[in-house]
This record gives sequence, C-alpha cells and structure tokens, in this order.
Amino acid sequence: AATDASVLITGDSGTGKEIVARGIHNYSARAHKPFVPFNCAAVPRDLVESQLFGHRRGAFTGALEDRHGWLEVCPSAGTVFLDEIGELDPLIQVKLLRVLQTRTFQRLGDTQTRHFKGKIIAATNRDLAAEMAAGRFRKDFYYRLCSDMIRTPGLREQIEDSPDELHGLVLFIA
Repeated sequence: AATDASVLITGDSGTGKEIVARGIHNYSARAHKPFVPFNCAAVPRDLVESQLFGHRRGAFTGALEDRHGWLEVCPSAGTVFLDEIGELDPLIQVKLLRVLQTRTFQRLGDTQTRHFKGKIIAATNRDLAAEMAAGRFRKDFYYRLCSDMIRTPGLREQIEDSPDELHGLVLFIA
C-alpha cells in the first residue's frame, strides 16, 4: 500500500476484490486522496481509451471538446482501480503498459506527454494465464501489473479450509 507499485487482485466474481482495493488505498498515506474506480467491462470498447487517457477536441467523430481521462483526473498519490482488467483490448493493454513502465501517457489526438503520479490497482475474475496462452492478454502487461498480487478466495474455499466457520457464519447472517 505504501508504494506506487501496481497491484493485481484476482478471484471469482463476488469475492470482494473492490473491497480489497479500497482497503489498500484507505490503509495507506493515500487515504486522503481520491480512489477512482473504473470498470473496464462496463464501458464500450470504443470508449475505453478516451475514458482512461482523455482526448483532444476533434480526435474522433463526436469529440467536441478536450476531455481529461481518469488517469489525468487522478491526483498525485491517488489510486485508479481498474476493475475487470481482463476485458481490455490488447491495444489498450499496450497503452497501459506504457503508463506502468514510464508513468506517462498521451490523450487521444494529442502529442503532449502527461504524467501519471498515482497508483494502479487492477482486478479480474478471468484466468489470465489462460488468456495469455490464447493471445488475448499481453504477458508483458501482466508482469507489470502483478508487482503485488492478491487472490480473494470464494466462500466455498473459505469453508473448505475451516468447516467449523460455517455454523458461525450462518448464525451471523441469521
């Protein structure tokens, strides 16, 4: 939590990956800075690049004014949480790889280099090893993303490890 190193959180849907990401953010010196969540799967593929990096007026049809992207809006020491990172197109992965390597990016249609001074936390429920083997997820991007890696176990796994916890959990819920 104390460093700018990226974090990759993996686990099944509903295992609390965003809660873990917020915990990493909140239990660090970054807690007073914004936590900016971005769901990569909820935005149409054609708009993801513009949403993350921003764009210049005229960069594409419908770009009527300059727009700041989430990476630019995130202040120094803030956190960008990229949920469903496994859904990203490989072309966007290349651009995010550059952000992770050089901490720089450019808006669509712009030549000015901008600096990212925050932390990136990413999450996915996909099997990224299988995605890399199938050529849908870049290996270099994966290795840059998982400077730190956290796996959130599902309830089934937690109960298998400690079957006595089930009774306490049922009592708590009831």
